[in-house]
Amino acid sequence: MTNTLHRFGNAESFQDDYIIFAIPCKGKNDEGALERLKTFLRICAKYVPANMGNSYFGSYKPSSELGPLVNWSRDANRDYESVINGVAKVGTVSAVFDSRPHAEACLAELKAADLGLSINMSTSVQGAKDAAEQCGIPRHSVEYSLGFTDDHDHLPNSQVLELATMCGHGMVSFNFARKMLDMVREGRRTPDQVVTTMARFCPCGVFNPARAKRLIEKSRDHAA
Repeated sequence: MTNTLHRFGNAESFQDDYIIFAIPCKGKNDEGALERLKTFLRICAKYVPANMGNSYFGSYKPSSELGPLVNWSRDANRDYESVINGVAKVGTVSAVFDSRPHAEACLAELKAADLGLSINMSTSVQGAKDAAEQCGIPRHSVEYSLGFTDDHDHLPNSQVLELATMCGHGMVSFNFARKMLDMVREGRRTPDQVVTTMARFCPCGVFNPARAKRLIEKSRDHAA
């Protein structure tokens, strides 16, 4: 089971969203796994992921310097090395790609590296199947999310859901996503500013700024 299953959207909306993550199993393959997890991240970094994380922070790091304007003035570059060096204990590490060719190339190298870890891909069902077949990997299992049900209409609109559910642990709240959408529509912030700000709140590093930017720009253009 993975929290990345609950991303909201149809299959087409995941055309630029491929998550690859490594998970050790306690008592089975976790002994000495720390360095193998770092190797996994180093391989991912070679293929320029949109984001990467070690469960403590992603490649868009949070900051201890608080202030009303700090979110808009921080360095917007991805910091892969900090993520790799920050792996302090055995756990789940991940990377998300906005390019299918890059995701497939990464998956192929991970297959060749044979790290002895469970490697999973999360995207549309067909997208994962096609990427695996491209790397000579027969799909052996598939997990589905049953989606959202709300008989009382408490859920936000689809635009908010698409953004907020990219952090499966709920660190990008509905109200936060709604505020970022409004700020772009009002011309107060650029799409690049708001997506890197949202990404800092996802310690797993699976929030995809590239997909988020595309969705926000689509929402802005429809509202115009």
